[in-house]
Amino acid sequence: MAEKPRSMVLGIVGAAVFAGLGRMVLQKIKADKAARSQRVTTALDKETRERISRAIRTPGK
Repeated sequence: MAEKPRSMVLGIVGAAVFAGLGRMVLQKIKADKAARSQRVTTALDKETRERISRAIRTPGK
């Protein structure tokens, strides 16, 4: 009796999903590294803090 040939569809779909997830993880890691390296944080002066506070409190302008 001949054995049934195994379907390769499940293996191919599994490999594609795994590769897609791996690619997404690598993109996230690269994006996080880029964001960390480009972040510039400085102390805000009083005027700038007040302007930001005003902008947050007065919506719709």
